[in-house]
Amino acid sequence: MRHAEELDGVTLLGGAQTNYAFQYAPHILETFTNKHPDNDYFVKFICPEFTSICPITGQPDFASIYIAYLPQNKMVESKSLKLYLFSFRNHGDFHEDCVNIIMKDLIALMQPKYIEVYGEFTPRGGIAIHPYANYGLPETPYADMAAERLRRFSLRERD
Repeated sequence: MRHAEELDGVTLLGGAQTNYAFQYAPHILETFTNKHPDNDYFVKFICPEFTSICPITGQPDFASIYIAYLPQNKMVESKSLKLYLFSFRNHGDFHEDCVNIIMKDLIALMQPKYIEVYGEFTPRGGIAIHPYANYGLPETPYADMAAERLRRFSLRERD
């Protein structure tokens, strides 16, 4: 059984009725306490049904979004993350902006040791765009890790 302080702030998980936001809604994101803050470990999410809107044409853009992070004290609750990502459905931004917004919102929410967000957008107009953004906690080995992973980012493969 979970202790109440571990789940403080988690309100969406287990709810009988889910309310979907149809506009960008970072306030939906919720956290819970990391029970293993002294361990370095990755948490990876894959969202194969991400959609947003092209800010110029108004056409839908489809992507798989990959999020991986090393938690510090807080972790993102997965249902809130799902609802947050759904909130981009009618959000008009370029692919690169969506990936950076997601990363920055999660940094503000959790202050992770390290995070990376990769967007594998479906080709439109004969071209695919796959933006990648990452962050490591400044003045720590995680900042060095971010610089190295960015330097080694491959155009043909993903981790």
